[in-house]
Amino acid sequence: MGLDISIELLTLIMFGSLLALLMAGLPLAFVTGGLACVFLFVLGDARALNIVPSRIFPLMTNYQLSAIPLFIFMAAMLERAGIINDMFDVIYKVLGGVKGGLASATIIASTILAAMVGVIGAAVVTMGIIALPAMLKRGYDPKIAMGSIMAGGTLGILIPPSILAIIYAVVAEQSVGELFIGAVIPGLMLSGLYILYVTIRCYINPDLGPPIPFDERVSTREKFQLLGKMSAPIMLIAVVLGVIFSGVATPVEAAGIGTFGAFIVAAIHRRLDWPTIREASITTLKASAMVIWIMFGATIFVGLYVLEGGQQFVQETMQGAGLGPWGILIVMQIILIILGMFLDWVGILLLCVPIFVPIIKSLGAAAFGFDSNDDLVLWFGVLYLVNMQMSFLSPPFGYALFYLRGVAPDSIPMSDIFRSAIPFLLLQVVGLMVCMLVPEVITWLPELVYR
Repeated sequence: MGLDISIELLTLIMFGSLLALLMAGLPLAFVTGGLACVFLFVLGDARALNIVPSRIFPLMTNYQLSAIPLFIFMAAMLERAGIINDMFDVIYKVLGGVKGGLASATIIASTILAAMVGVIGAAVVTMGIIALPAMLKRGYDPKIAMGSIMAGGTLGILIPPSILAIIYAVVAEQSVGELFIGAVIPGLMLSGLYILYVTIRCYINPDLGPPIPFDERVSTREKFQLLGKMSAPIMLIAVVLGVIFSGVATPVEAAGIGTFGAFIVAAIHRRLDWPTIREASITTLKASAMVIWIMFGATIFVGLYVLEGGQQFVQETMQGAGLGPWGILIVMQIILIILGMFLDWVGILLLCVPIFVPIIKSLGAAAFGFDSNDDLVLWFGVLYLVNMQMSFLSPPFGYALFYLRGVAPDSIPMSDIFRSAIPFLLLQVVGLMVCMLVPEVITWLPELVYR
């Protein structure tokens, strides 16, 4: 047999070494898996290593996870085919005459993009390349311009078809469709809050976001013609989300329809050629491999921790602190926010969700005013997604900040990018609190559709 270590010390050693190796710059996928194998060998015997295939095999054979490469391919195909450029151009011309209109256009384009893409990096980088120069050229305040790009870009984690929602549903053993529908209203609410903030700021001080000059504006008739150009991708989103919400198809089948639809949309826009397909395929391969490797590593790491009694330890510690159900929920949200400053979203999901969800279930639906455990788990799932959206904007290691740094002009310092994220981060905190205090924001639509 291996060493006999108390669970308190084991928690400190496992998570301490994980943090130390991540801060050293090693990739999360291999750190979690590698550490798990080391601890398995130290704590157990040769038979304990059987946990590795027993945790990985269910993931390899999980049907729902096949939606991930399909949605990523659909996003990559639309991006390579230049649909996103066209979309920003259309919304930009329609809203350009309003104060702060370009920032609002960026957020609206990002919201539509989130419904097409479900991948954060693509939205922030693409809008950074297209929208940032356009806004800076028109005399927009760089902080408003950058903040709206990053905040809009993070909506991809929340608005379906979100890749994170699919992985969460698999790990928490929940319905993907319900989670998708539950996230719609919070996603649109946050999008609305961003637009409201930008518009109010620009009306109070028009220098922050001046309207575009008269000679660049278009007539109402031309606006309708421009919107006609966007009909194909908008129809694609409507079909994909429509078949999921109506229950006609599972998210995996909808992802297949979306992938096929992306080929048709690219063909309509005369952008369907071999280089486009090849680049989209390579992007899909890289992104999917990254996600799956992180899942493999983290699931073994958490599996070992749970096996050693970690889940029970966390549960007893939280309940022993005398916080009550709401106190425990708030502590969980704070832990997620802090982890979001340093860790990758897939890693946080796979490290926390297998421990947090059983604790929330054990507290019971009645403790939070729900009639059924299904509503409770759905509510917690969407709270988790809203929280993870914040992690992308959280300094010092928020991914959206670094995605934008990669495409922003060198004249803009990193400190300005950090500062531009803060107001939008506070809006996300407001959104999270609304979702916590008014659970109907999350549960109303799924009840309407499913029950």
